[in-house]
Amino acid sequence: MTPEHTNRLASEKSPYLLQHAHNPVDWWPWGDEAFAEADARGVPVFLSVGYATCHWCHVMEEESFEDAEAAAALNRAFVCVKVDREERPDVDGVYMAAALALNGHGGWPLTALLVPHTREPFYVGTYLPKESRGGRIGVIDLAERVTGLWRDDRANVLASAGKVGGIISTILAENEPGDAITQDDLTRAVGLLGRSFDPANGGFGAQPKFPTPHNLLFLLREGRRTGNAEATRMAHRTLQAIARGGITDHAGGGVHRYSTDRRWLLPHFEKMLYDQAGLALAWTEAWQASGDRDETRDDEMKRAAEATLDYVLCDLRLASGAFASAEDADSLDARGKREEGAFYVWTETELADILGAETLEFAREAFGTYPEGNFLDEATRVRTGGIVLHLPEPEAPLAERLGMTPEAFRLRRRDLLDRLLDARASRPRPLLDDKVLADWNGLAIAALAVAARVFDRSDYAEAASRAADFVLREMRTPEAGLLHRWREGEAAVDGFLDDYAFMAWGLLELYQTTFDAARLQTALDLHRQTRERFEDASGGYFLTEAGTPGLLVRQKALDDGALPSGNAVAAMNGIRLAQLTGDRETENAALAALSADARIRAHPTGHTFHLLAAQLALGPAPEVVLAVDEASGGEEMTRAIRGVYAPGALLLKRSEPLAEIAPFTAEQTARDGLATAYVCERGACQAPTTSAPEAARTLDALHGG
Repeated sequence: MTPEHTNRLASEKSPYLLQHAHNPVDWWPWGDEAFAEADARGVPVFLSVGYATCHWCHVMEEESFEDAEAAAALNRAFVCVKVDREERPDVDGVYMAAALALNGHGGWPLTALLVPHTREPFYVGTYLPKESRGGRIGVIDLAERVTGLWRDDRANVLASAGKVGGIISTILAENEPGDAITQDDLTRAVGLLGRSFDPANGGFGAQPKFPTPHNLLFLLREGRRTGNAEATRMAHRTLQAIARGGITDHAGGGVHRYSTDRRWLLPHFEKMLYDQAGLALAWTEAWQASGDRDETRDDEMKRAAEATLDYVLCDLRLASGAFASAEDADSLDARGKREEGAFYVWTETELADILGAETLEFAREAFGTYPEGNFLDEATRVRTGGIVLHLPEPEAPLAERLGMTPEAFRLRRRDLLDRLLDARASRPRPLLDDKVLADWNGLAIAALAVAARVFDRSDYAEAASRAADFVLREMRTPEAGLLHRWREGEAAVDGFLDDYAFMAWGLLELYQTTFDAARLQTALDLHRQTRERFEDASGGYFLTEAGTPGLLVRQKALDDGALPSGNAVAAMNGIRLAQLTGDRETENAALAALSADARIRAHPTGHTFHLLAAQLALGPAPEVVLAVDEASGGEEMTRAIRGVYAPGALLLKRSEPLAEIAPFTAEQTARDGLATAYVCERGACQAPTTSAPEAARTLDALHGG
């Protein structure tokens, strides 16, 4: 069937842009040509920013962009430009800052009206219906009003846009230098998180609740560094609640974007690669932090980490070995209508048909279901009769109440989940956004590499290596820089700060898992490029390279969002790499990034990844060098060291290539043909030991154990 309309987006690669390629809206991709067209026509630019797995983006498309009347109004009044926020985070960041400054809130779809020749916004909003309702202007009314203003009062419109442009520049590009982060700042951040902590349900604040893994990593590591049991408890309780809640896909694995309620029960159903990576890393560290030995640690944390990463390998890994970006929140229901959560939500009738009446009683206990359902529509908060599976109480007491051992209970519950998973396979699956992003793949590589060495999963190490190889082979410029996006054989969009920083982080973790010194060298190369391309002389890093065309402002993004700040990750990389190389300039640049803006210390809970980097700067941050000759093997020593929860440590294995990067390792040799560990902290080394338990105790003691 030939589409009735085809616009310029049909030649793009972004799945989000392609979703709009047959709208009657005459869309243009972001670029000089669109703004030149608007200038020539004498009309503003209508900018719409979203992403492929965004539920409300789909709603706005159906209501406004697929509607002939609305499209005609937009085409008359504007040149319409569509942007995938994941492909162009630089564009999204500028206009989202405007939304937050002007409205106090943001979100996607993001709508902005721009002056063509300056690209300054004079209106910024989010979702717009076709027609005005409930105090929200519709696109038809907006087009008519703006046409009149542009014709009759353009001078005021331009003046307003100029003021907004100045506000954006102040927010995104100007900074007030601050002071170095201190231990008092870290302690205060724990206290601030504690004020908003929900002890009954885990997480922080009321609904909606976002996982925000970097907050949890900060709390886990601060608990380890200082013995602050409350920090550890808050992180562990939150990770436990997420693992048991409906935000986790208990049948197929993986975690949804956020919870619309405070109990983590009712999710917003999209699944993002970065959430899987961040939470898997947090669960892995929580397992390490939960006991002194493997047999005393909390296996719920391990199971959650592995289930999440197994989902990534099963459903997000592409044939190339790289990882796709996300799965949609929406899919087709039994009536063929697109609905959020249709792939994941059950009814009592469906459960009875699949599981049988006798098993249904067990399922109600195991998954907290009941006949009238537990799912509320996100917009209306009306009960729909749908059921979201979750784990209503801890496993051990529930198993005891049912007269089962925990292991028997777990096996029976898994059998039911497998049957539901088989039944779910017949449903239309949500859209897979199969574009490959270098930064998000870097996060996944880091999480897989850490879990590989902690859980002794060679398949995770292999998956991390394949993804790294793909990015470093297929997503490079002729000058060995990174490109941001790959899809269907095409790599495009010059790499951003996050691409370089997150990939360097992933390679640092991958080296510590595989001991392939080439990974470490590439991490060093990427960090060198990070500084050359993005570093600000006043401290910190810009998101884009100097001279990137078409941007209203060259922004410096410091705060964490759903992803950690690229500035903070780059600072962390600099601190760790300076440990290896002894390069004081690299270290000083990293420390300067941590004090680049007074807002980091003023609002520490919005910058927790900066606090993670500061933890390394404050210590402990030891290096552990394993010296192994061909005969000694070193497996026992390696396992012992990896068994210690020492998040600040760098684990190295002596080799000639490593000695070229880290010269101090050249003299650290195996003693008497035995695997030997050298545990050092800030240039002071403990006596080398050939005893694996002693090496582990020494490392543990440095971290307060």
